[in-house]
Amino acid sequence: MSAHRITGAAQVAGIAGRPVAHSLSPIIHNAWLAAGGIDGAYVPFAPADAAGFEALVAAGRAGLIQGLNVTAPFKEQAFALADEATPAARLTASANILTFQDGRVQADSSDGIGLMRGLKDQAPDLKIKGRAVVMLGAGGAARAGAGALVEAGAEVRIVNRSLDRAEALAADLGPSVRVMAADGAFEGAALVINALSVQPAVDFDRITPGTVVMDMTYKPLWTPFLTAARARGLKTVDGLSMLIGQAAPSFEALFRRPPPPLDLRTLLLAHLGEAAT
Repeated sequence: MSAHRITGAAQVAGIAGRPVAHSLSPIIHNAWLAAGGIDGAYVPFAPADAAGFEALVAAGRAGLIQGLNVTAPFKEQAFALADEATPAARLTASANILTFQDGRVQADSSDGIGLMRGLKDQAPDLKIKGRAVVMLGAGGAARAGAGALVEAGAEVRIVNRSLDRAEALAADLGPSVRVMAADGAFEGAALVINALSVQPAVDFDRITPGTVVMDMTYKPLWTPFLTAARARGLKTVDGLSMLIGQAAPSFEALFRRPPPPLDLRTLLLAHLGEAAT
């Protein structure tokens, strides 16, 4: 790997969230910058609140940074602050990518791409067209994931403690998405996805054998949710696969070029101190 030199002409981008210290995105993007010999830096930002995030976006408008990845709890605010949005961002009214140019802000979402790439990588035989998918949660990542699943032809069942938030998501995404109680949601589902930051209590006796189970969380890689699913003999997809899947389109948007070849999974497993299993 080439030495990573940063000069006064460096391109600066980063990730905004609260909390953000756990994020692997700085590891990924700075490794790509170093591997490509690119004069740039990718740094974490932890705004204290919505006003702090708005100030960070204002810094982007002023030309101080050229782009941001956005994570919880700012994805919907990121979309609201943008001047323009891609179809992927408009579909879910949330964004995990903001790019700044000439004082304007464009919103995009690569979470849906990441989810679909993660499924293709770790559950390549899964077919979701015309099948039911259970989404646990209704936040920004759940919105983006549900939007991608709808585009792929799935029927999405939202299970969330806050019914208002779940019903708003269903209303935005159309008739292929409906809100259900946990008691009946799992019946006949091809895929169950946890998009909650707090691990859910799920009765795996309700989940049909052959169902694929995915967790968007990647730290720890083997969450209690995935561990319980694997103990029941279910196929699992970890959150690291989704993170890696959404990282390349993020890098290209933020640094205006494709990332160089790099074995990200091996790099990230070593950083996490976990074995590939």
